[in-house]
Amino acid sequence: MPFSSSYRPAVDHTTLGDAFYDVVEPAEFPEHILRYRNRKAAATVGLDTLTDEEWINHFGHFQPLPGSLPHPLALRYHGHQFRQYNPDLGDGRGFLFAQLRDSNGRLLDLGTKGSGRTPWSRGGDGRLTLKGGVREILAAAMLEGLGVDTSRAFSLIETGEHLERHDEPSPTRSAVLVRLSHSHIRIGTFQRLAALGDTASIPLLVAYVLETYYPDIVVPEGGNPALILFEAVCGKVARVGAQWMAAGFVHGVLNTDNIAITGESFDYGPWRFLPRFDPSFVAAYFDHSGLYSYGRQPQALVWSLARLAECLLETAPHSALSEIISSFPALYESELDAAWCRRMGVVQTGPEDDRALRHAVTLFMEKSGIPFPALPFDWYGGPISTRRAMESPRAAFYAEPGFQPVRSLLDARAALPGIMPDHAYFRAETPCDMLIGTVETLWSALSEDNDWTALDAILGRIGVMSDALGTG
Repeated sequence: MPFSSSYRPAVDHTTLGDAFYDVVEPAEFPEHILRYRNRKAAATVGLDTLTDEEWINHFGHFQPLPGSLPHPLALRYHGHQFRQYNPDLGDGRGFLFAQLRDSNGRLLDLGTKGSGRTPWSRGGDGRLTLKGGVREILAAAMLEGLGVDTSRAFSLIETGEHLERHDEPSPTRSAVLVRLSHSHIRIGTFQRLAALGDTASIPLLVAYVLETYYPDIVVPEGGNPALILFEAVCGKVARVGAQWMAAGFVHGVLNTDNIAITGESFDYGPWRFLPRFDPSFVAAYFDHSGLYSYGRQPQALVWSLARLAECLLETAPHSALSEIISSFPALYESELDAAWCRRMGVVQTGPEDDRALRHAVTLFMEKSGIPFPALPFDWYGGPISTRRAMESPRAAFYAEPGFQPVRSLLDARAALPGIMPDHAYFRAETPCDMLIGTVETLWSALSEDNDWTALDAILGRIGVMSDALGTG
């Protein structure tokens, strides 16, 4: 079938030179069962017209997309893992498969997970469990529905292998995932160059990232590109970190190789959503010290940004880099206030008032123990949802004296434009959630009964939520 007229292939990453990647071959799988294709995302890059057979050829057998990369590229990078530097990283079970431009001209990557071994596999089998692929679909869809800047799960194909894993019942089913994201260049990409002493390549990478991913930024005459890029990255990372917090999302593994230079959230492994507001909540069972707990995510992000600053010391003044890092907490707090106003569906009225609302909401959530998604659902839009909230199953929470500060601050707010309190989503008794119980129930339906309509149903509900929140 002919490609859509909006199909615009690209090969931009190859202009960096082969010192940034290794050409690799995809694994050959015994089976190819299409389990998920993101039709909405495919339409944005002109791939919506593919038949299922063509889809499997490209995203299961990895036949190159016309005009895009002729061979998959395993990207090279280093990184801190739980604050321990590891020079033996890189794409160990994935690769950059293709690059495309959307209708706005934005460059997007199609990257894989579970597509086979590479020079950076470090003894791993290069595979992905089917459950891991399903979890990535769920995380990306839920975050997108909540308005978080996130990569999107693009394709999931079951591959017919039986994998041995220590953290789930084995043997377990295998799959290959493709995600659509805004760049796979990460902090660890810069760290690798710095660790190798390749200071000549860092300005080249800075220039490439600015030109490719921040085209609206104009470096003034006499300006320092590295400083300008660093400030832009800090702003993007502050924004996505604030979005996570307002969504009640815990990434789980905030290593420097998992922080994209565009600030886009990606790579969902041991993620969780909070059942209740709890700063100490941990997503990864192996995070014994709580380094990446919900409440410590902002510190993890600024620590990683400081590692990026270290990579730029040969190209930008230490004092200027330090000044940008020092401004991060205030920038993050401002983004957090904005994120919570969006989460509550109310307009911002000013820094002090916005912060007061955010503090009141989170304090009440923490002290009362109300389910995390419930309050933003019941009171979305502020006073226009008063009747709905006071008739909800959580009405007793809102009758508590401790809720009155929240109520007073919400009553002084206007709803965001376009909110429809009578939307079908808000007529339900409970909000859409992606708690671990929801995930495990879905997985049982898939693994025990092979009932894939259950995944369609939960993605459909996320779609309804997205429509109600205006994030679609």
